[in-house]
Amino acid sequence: MRFRHPDGSLVHLAYCTNVHPAEDLDGVIAQLDGCSALVRKELDVPVLGVGLWLAHQLAEQLANSSDALHRLQQALLRNGLEVVTLNGFPYAGFHDEVVGKKVYLPDWTQPERLHYTRNLVDVLARLLPADAAYGSISTLPLAWRTPWSADQDTLARAAVSRLEMHLARTEESTGRRIRVAFEPEPGCVIELVPQGAEWLSPYAAGGRIGLCLDTCHLAVQFEEPASAFADLDRAGVPVVKSQVSAALHVADPGDAEARRLLAEFAEPKFLHQTRERGGRGIDNLDELDQLAGADAWRVHFHVPVHAAPRPPLSSTTDVLEESLAELVGGAHPRTQHLESETYTWSVLPSSPRDTAELAEGIAGELAWLRSRITALGLETL
Repeated sequence: MRFRHPDGSLVHLAYCTNVHPAEDLDGVIAQLDGCSALVRKELDVPVLGVGLWLAHQLAEQLANSSDALHRLQQALLRNGLEVVTLNGFPYAGFHDEVVGKKVYLPDWTQPERLHYTRNLVDVLARLLPADAAYGSISTLPLAWRTPWSADQDTLARAAVSRLEMHLARTEESTGRRIRVAFEPEPGCVIELVPQGAEWLSPYAAGGRIGLCLDTCHLAVQFEEPASAFADLDRAGVPVVKSQVSAALHVADPGDAEARRLLAEFAEPKFLHQTRERGGRGIDNLDELDQLAGADAWRVHFHVPVHAAPRPPLSSTTDVLEESLAELVGGAHPRTQHLESETYTWSVLPSSPRDTAELAEGIAGELAWLRSRITALGLETL
């Protein structure tokens, strides 16, 4: 969906297609013709944004085959879809039976990560709508936190510097500005927004490298949006893109019903890092006995923003709404790219039964986000 900010800027809202399992071109096109088309119909909008997830082999194919890219462009065109952003975090296998920490590989010390991201840059430069101010690609926060040494940090910085040069060459040769956004996540080298601000500050001047603010991750860490944005401002680091999502919130970990309902979210596919306010953190829900339970818990489980969990569980939509006000509610938008990224539909306690039900859920999230965005003074286009 598209919005006009009062300052005249075009703001884009998309849903991320990493919720869909296909990793080849035929499968991705089938998803666009199927679920994505149904979402646009449900919302009754002229253009629906999709934040494409392209696994590394498909990114390679699209970057090097005009025929393959044309097929993808035609599928987007016939379904009224636009692409201004890509999710370059998962490399492949995001719908394996168990994903876990594999999602952080290859990391930014490994040449495969740079090669993959360069391919995504080349693809997005050719998919980007003519009136989009820039394209964005979100990527992982360097690596999982351990092991991480000074030598690894040096390797990662060298890779990001080469990426920055590729972005500059792409802009010069195509006239399209592509920007890459590093996404802080619990348990990773860049876990908190201040860490992201510090690590990314050397690249701030160029404007092509910045931060992807995931409001679920922000909430899990009990970070305050105003403080996080102030840290970015001080470092001069831009918010290139924001994933507007919500985490699980457990107000009273001692509540037996809350613990019973939380157990329904414990599943083996994805990591569900959990943090206790003012206390320690754990890497998954099977480690809850390591938490004191003296204060509230937040869980890295992306829950639908428009449908609250069963009480006494709740979600962090308050953090999302406060962040949205900072992102697009001011005199000028901090970012022009918003992406709904609830990739966990298939592992929810009550998951959609078919494509139609999934499309209805995705449309419900986007409609909820649309109502909050327009309440901030933006006009739906």
